[in-house]
Amino acid sequence: MQGKDKASFTQVTFTDILRARFKVILEAIAAFLNRMGLTPNTLTLTGVLGNVISAIFLAQGNFLVGGLIALLMGPLDAVDGTMARQRGEPSDFGAFIDSVSDRYSELILFGGLVLHYTVVNDHLMTCMVFAAAAGSVLVSYTRARAESLGFMIKVGLLTRVERFIVLVPSLIFNYARIGIWAVAILANVTALQRILAVRRMSRERGKVS
Repeated sequence: MQGKDKASFTQVTFTDILRARFKVILEAIAAFLNRMGLTPNTLTLTGVLGNVISAIFLAQGNFLVGGLIALLMGPLDAVDGTMARQRGEPSDFGAFIDSVSDRYSELILFGGLVLHYTVVNDHLMTCMVFAAAAGSVLVSYTRARAESLGFMIKVGLLTRVERFIVLVPSLIFNYARIGIWAVAILANVTALQRILAVRRMSRERGKVS
């Protein structure tokens, strides 16, 4: 393998399974929104703003309302990309903005939680929310950095969809501490899995280059 070739270390993720199973529904929703004249960027911006509102409620300790709003915003992440494909407008910049907005949305929610636990002087949970946010960012960063070096990695316990499925219900059903702890631990484990995957592929590349 030459240094410029792309090495791959992937697995079928829960995200892949969900997209396959709900593809028909996503296509139908995207087609309906396109007929209404909405654009993918409008949907992306709506998702970010919706998560800002969710974070405000979370900061106030109203996890039920904040969680429900976050739940409503979640599917927008899948629909905007489908809308762009149907309109024949997928682009590198569109995909870039979509990914960046996802990171903003996630960090905004964690920001609301940090504010809440800071106000109530729960220092342990403040630290755990920070750990969850850091792990979530590192999951994305490790993949992006690996791809910039020619490694394709798609492995790990907790990608964005899984983090959403763990965190949001924990807010709605009032077991936020468990959800935050789970994301804090498993997101960082996922980042470590990706680091080890790149280490393995890097060594294999060195042996055959």
